[in-house]
Amino acid sequence: MAEPITLTAPNNTSYSQPTGLFINNEFVAAKSGEAIETINPFDESPIAKVAAAGPEDVDVAVAAARAAFKNQAWRGLSAADRGALLYKLSELCERDKHVLATIDAWDNGKPYQVALDEDLAETVAVFKYYGGWADKIYGQTIETSDAKLAYTRHEPIGNPYMAAWKLGPALACGNTVVLKAAEQTPLSVLYLGTLIKEAGFPPGVVNIINGYGRTAGAALAEHLGVDKIAFTGSTATGKAIMKAASVNLKNITLETGGKSPLIVFDDADLDQAVKWSHVGIMGGMGQVCTSTSRIYVQDTIYDKFLDRFKEYTVENTTSGSQFDEKTTHGPQISKAQQEKILSYVESAKSEGGRLLLGGKPGAEKGYFVEPTIFADTKNHMKAVREEIFGPFVVIQSFSSDEDAIEKANDTEYGLGAAVFSRDIVRAHKAAAAIEAGMVWINSSQDSHFGIPFGGYKQSGIGRELGQYALSAYTQVKAVHAEVRNKNGRLRQCALSGSEIVEELESQTSRDSFKGQDGTEYAFIEGCYCGGLTICPECWL
Repeated sequence: MAEPITLTAPNNTSYSQPTGLFINNEFVAAKSGEAIETINPFDESPIAKVAAAGPEDVDVAVAAARAAFKNQAWRGLSAADRGALLYKLSELCERDKHVLATIDAWDNGKPYQVALDEDLAETVAVFKYYGGWADKIYGQTIETSDAKLAYTRHEPIGNPYMAAWKLGPALACGNTVVLKAAEQTPLSVLYLGTLIKEAGFPPGVVNIINGYGRTAGAALAEHLGVDKIAFTGSTATGKAIMKAASVNLKNITLETGGKSPLIVFDDADLDQAVKWSHVGIMGGMGQVCTSTSRIYVQDTIYDKFLDRFKEYTVENTTSGSQFDEKTTHGPQISKAQQEKILSYVESAKSEGGRLLLGGKPGAEKGYFVEPTIFADTKNHMKAVREEIFGPFVVIQSFSSDEDAIEKANDTEYGLGAAVFSRDIVRAHKAAAAIEAGMVWINSSQDSHFGIPFGGYKQSGIGRELGQYALSAYTQVKAVHAEVRNKNGRLRQCALSGSEIVEELESQTSRDSFKGQDGTEYAFIEGCYCGGLTICPECWL
């Protein structure tokens, strides 16, 4: 067993923090003997050490998930009961939302109020949403001929490895899960493990491991006991996972990088365009895969937009502690990420970009990067082509609608895009032409758990959220059944395959009947209905 520790966050919230690997509803020590130290990115102070899984720990977690998948404690649950467990988990997240928001803010630097009002609110809603879907996953009945019946079943895939955001649909569909937390921010996911157990999920249904991508992540991606991978992260890592998954042709869903464009046409509401341009890149300190990090502005309003955008960014940025109510701009998640972002400043300058704002750390301590704006950029520049994942935006002008679309699509990514215009026809035409999985018209970063999320090109494979996610976590089985013999009589039960007595004349009236169309039906001998009712499992 791995004992929890009592922590007190900078906002004076005290709580019990799990430190082990969550396997079979218990927190256990890592067989690897290794640990991960988590750091407060605001002041670089250590928060806690948690167990780091190695390949042997991955084996144990996967074995637990596979055993739970076969166990009637989970497999025998009705879909409605699975939904009830997700509802309960949603309620527990709501109950402990202040603790969870505190942990997230402390661990990743995001302002506490944002973590509470946005992230936790979405977590609660997603679990509740998929709790409602659990008993509404239907197949189809397909008529092929009078003598044959076919139907489809949507069955759970088995044992996925995935990020926390994807947990709701995976469990709603009846899968068991091994969830690997991000190595930079493992604390809140471990706390979620305590709520999963309290909600009543059977042991092994959800297993949570911490660990480094190069060891635990790689071991999961290659593991022959894993049937599905759902991953959110960089495109480079997504490619590596896709290659590893090919060992046993795992089902995969990848939500990878982005370099989303935002187009401002000359007829746009400039105040709205400026506001949403700021939200689109500075929200989450730019550490959002859909961040609109490339802005294209029509040449006739280009200079005016630059002035307004710079002014708005300065006026709406307050850097500081994630627990200060005035803070709108926190630190980056790690020292490595801070250094990566700042390296693009010199690159953009050397390739001809004009620095309008920022470009510096902005604080002596902590992993801060000032909101950074480069103007007069070109599509060939490194800072324009590569995902930076920070508060770093590049801006250039365009001359026509066609020029804007061409520049927006000149990228290997295709996750999100935004279009600003008062002309709704123009806006929808642009939305249709942009190569991206999501397009916002006169806004940015809108999302909802009922709407599919995913990208084109190298921004990923598959869709998450909404009803589309249910397809990502199920596999379709087609069943064909011949239901009449050569004389036209029923031969077997379409669902169970049980044999029936073909000579209706020898049966009592209780064992057969005639329908209104004159067709004679027979009950299956041994069916649970006992011939007492018209049973849908034993008559056509």
